[in-house]
Amino acid sequence: MHITPILAITLLLGLALPALGNERLREANFTRQVQLEQNALELKNQDVLTYLWVDVYAAAFYAAPDTRPDIAVDERLSQRLELYYFRDIKREDVIKAAWVTLERQHNNETLERLRPLVDALHQHFADIRSGDRYALAYHPDRGLTLERNGETLFNSADPLLARAYLGIWLAPNGLSDKLRDNLLASRE
Repeated sequence: MHITPILAITLLLGLALPALGNERLREANFTRQVQLEQNALELKNQDVLTYLWVDVYAAAFYAAPDTRPDIAVDERLSQRLELYYFRDIKREDVIKAAWVTLERQHNNETLERLRPLVDALHQHFADIRSGDRYALAYHPDRGLTLERNGETLFNSADPLLARAYLGIWLAPNGLSDKLRDNLLASRE
């Protein structure tokens, strides 16, 4: 069998990509457990979002130890989504991607209700630098919290905002169905 250069590169990339993903997850260095209010949440799943062969960020999903990730999302239980960025991204590009996704996921009536809440959250965004760590945490009593590099920037008790904004990553038709499926997979 004759292997062309393109086939050889494709095979090498196919073999190297899982290893690169594992290396990226080690770089992200997600902790095994986080504290949210009085609840200890454990790392359920992690994955790397790759766009056009470029690793953009690693994502980790946390929920209560005895809770499946999909159940935590569906039943609005305590949860945390953490993103570790490998690339610099302009604030405007992040906001644009968020709105494109929200518009794909929600009807006009819901979007109008969300607009002032999302705009308030977006006011706390800054240009992302490689190595930045953002987190969205949800607690049923406290609502949604946005953190950047361990600092709390924003909090909202509105359950619609929490569900919609976490849904950018965790609901159908979000940024990446593959990422969503991997973050919410049951590992029993």
